[in-house]
Amino acid sequence: MKIQTLQGTIETASADTIIVNLFEDVVTPSGATGAVDKALHGLISDLIASGDLTGKLGDVAVLYPRGDIPAQRVLVVGMGKREGYDLEGARKTAAAAIKRAQELKAKHVATIVHGAGIAGLPATAAAQAVVEATLLAAYAYAAPKQSQETRATIETVTIVEYDAAKLADIEAGARAGEAIAAGVILARDLVNMPPNVATPSKLADVARQIAAAYGLDIVVGGRKWAAARKMGAFLAVAQGAGEKPKFIVLEHNGNRDDLDTIVLVGKGITFDTGGISIKPSEKMGAMKSDMGGAAAVLGTMKVVGMLNLPLRVIGITPCTENMPDAIAYRPADVITASNGKTIEIISTDAEGRMVLADALVYAAQYNPKAVVDLATLTGACVIALGQGVAAGVFSSDDPLRDTLLAASAASAERLWPLPLYEDYRRAIDSDVADMKNSGGRFGGVGTSAVFLQEFTSYPWAHLDIAGMALSEKDAPYTPRGGTGFGVRLLAQWLRDWK
Repeated sequence: MKIQTLQGTIETASADTIIVNLFEDVVTPSGATGAVDKALHGLISDLIASGDLTGKLGDVAVLYPRGDIPAQRVLVVGMGKREGYDLEGARKTAAAAIKRAQELKAKHVATIVHGAGIAGLPATAAAQAVVEATLLAAYAYAAPKQSQETRATIETVTIVEYDAAKLADIEAGARAGEAIAAGVILARDLVNMPPNVATPSKLADVARQIAAAYGLDIVVGGRKWAAARKMGAFLAVAQGAGEKPKFIVLEHNGNRDDLDTIVLVGKGITFDTGGISIKPSEKMGAMKSDMGGAAAVLGTMKVVGMLNLPLRVIGITPCTENMPDAIAYRPADVITASNGKTIEIISTDAEGRMVLADALVYAAQYNPKAVVDLATLTGACVIALGQGVAAGVFSSDDPLRDTLLAASAASAERLWPLPLYEDYRRAIDSDVADMKNSGGRFGGVGTSAVFLQEFTSYPWAHLDIAGMALSEKDAPYTPRGGTGFGVRLLAQWLRDWK
């Protein structure tokens, strides 16, 4: 889908479909909607007066101008209540409109920037929100089927702005929205791929493509590379894997010591059987999403490259399968991580924290200002916060946590702060090692976080995104399947970094 901006009036746009909007409390439309209403001889006003057009959020009315304006059809999308209308409201408005346009087989759509007029949202942020939601609502995974369902494709979306003074801001927002949506779409695609396709080698290939496209440095380490760096925790999980493990490192502005350094770490378990501590077979297929953290980091690194952010950003994704092979690691094994700490294995299904442990140790060499890891780590987080509701955030640094929460509010990718109590650390004390890799059923989200903290030596935050990487139901701009959760959050956080 091509996104372009144009200074002009929406009622004269040459697209086959134009989109305007309406708040619930509006009796007489104004602005762009008022201009279209005038051109249509009061048709929108008549529909409002009759009660057929309410402005309820997400409702879309389709009008046919019959030659009064160049467009073949007009979509009037409801914005909901005026009070509290925000960027997430703009996203939902744009998503509802573009999905209806797609159903109508539109090819060229022109739209105004929802919220940038009477709602008073900043033009750049509103344009970004509209473009993000437009592209993400139109997303569909290209499944490998012999007979593909015919799905209408919108070729061009034109953002129309009457005020020439706002055009540069809207163009900037649109470009940012395109980049962020591209990162989310990459992450969604990776999660949606079957696990025999989205292998560690596939993720490494994707990382190489990102590096080549945007001039990033890249390292892809295998078993020997990891062994030379004494990554015992990562290699323990990879022991039983049929697919070759890949420890992937992408660097943006890798040679820029004058810039603040940020490290992003994503759990990359491309399929998780639980290993010897095997999971129940029911819904095991969903474990293809256990690399949702790695997918989010790769998607974010694509955004970083596209926007050429003025930071030194390192993306680390330790990738492997977790399989119950004859040589797989076992409960009661004691494993030594790359910082020398020893780990008693209680459950081989607590493997995500193992691969992250060595990745977090590796991150320290960059002397980072902050490190954020993302992982579909615990079912306990889903029990605590709900499926598809929010990710948990733990942090050793309150200012870092607060900046992430601010980015969460702006992006509407929700985080909820959780504690790093000493009680959790005592729960993973071991008689035969420095720590256990599991503290048992109760408090699992907290014990996993304090486990990870043992491998950090810098301002750090852990995002447990279990329950967020894969969705079983449609949302306004997120269809069923991979969500790409974390990309918009991290992109916002990095762009706001000070």
